[in-house]
Amino acid sequence: MPRLFPAIFGRAQYRSQPEDFQVDEILGFEPSGEGEHLFVHVRKRDQNTQWVAGLLAELAGIKRNDVSYCGMKDRFAVTTQWFSLYLPGKEILPEQLVHRDFEILSMARNNKKLRRGMHQANTFKLVLREFASLDEQFAAIDTRLNSIASNGVPNYFGEQRFGHDCGNLHQAQDLIERDQLKGNRRGTGIYLSAARSWLFNLVLAERLQQNNWSQCFEHEPEPCGPLWGRGRSAAGGDLETLEQAVLAPWQPWCYALEHAGLKQERRALVLTPQNMHWQRLAVDQLELSFDLSGGCFATAVLREIAELFRPPIESL
Repeated sequence: MPRLFPAIFGRAQYRSQPEDFQVDEILGFEPSGEGEHLFVHVRKRDQNTQWVAGLLAELAGIKRNDVSYCGMKDRFAVTTQWFSLYLPGKEILPEQLVHRDFEILSMARNNKKLRRGMHQANTFKLVLREFASLDEQFAAIDTRLNSIASNGVPNYFGEQRFGHDCGNLHQAQDLIERDQLKGNRRGTGIYLSAARSWLFNLVLAERLQQNNWSQCFEHEPEPCGPLWGRGRSAAGGDLETLEQAVLAPWQPWCYALEHAGLKQERRALVLTPQNMHWQRLAVDQLELSFDLSGGCFATAVLREIAELFRPPIESL
């Protein structure tokens, strides 16, 4: 996908170790202190969200479907997030949920369970290493970061959404060709989400190339793109024409998303990090911290600074 800035500052390594990618989930509200659902605040290192959810279910003696969370957190990272366990009339002590793969930070009751996207934001603390251009071009990089903090970047869905080598998109294409998505989201949610995100990215990329990605069309309250699904699009006039032209080659995907039961929604095109700070840790190391709304990707910010690469798997 095209970048906002015409040039980036060389290559930089990210996620060379889990501590280089730290994410803290911000709920945005306090648990009520009572109810059938137990909220558990967890810190994990190099573990994925689904694995931890399964462990919590096993330790609590409940079904896996009785554990929910707001969103997936990166595996190769140090992250904190909330889980909710459906435990009507059952008391659980913190020592009953002890496991070496995670740490319990706090627990509290609530009258409603957690749902996807329910959290307010995520706080990121990231380190870029082997950033060769950092020393010689720091003044220009500092200017770039100030621009990002003030004006934002394109709100792309990150590559994590699409799986390794875009495998989730290939799987979505296969399911669509075999007509196996209509009216059925069980077990296919990750592929539907990837397909939907891909279509959004295509529209955002086109508006970026037309230089209107951060400008409102007529009757558009803020620059937004489609999260495709059933129902009439909120876009009208020239914006509707633009989106239809971009998505014309992808009509089988649009049709499949509509008939899978997803509702038409909109997503902001502009991602503006909040509370953004940065500093040099060494000649070739840059530390950044910022808050992003739930569902937004830190890599959308990082890709406007440098070409990101990770160390070979065997060296991790």
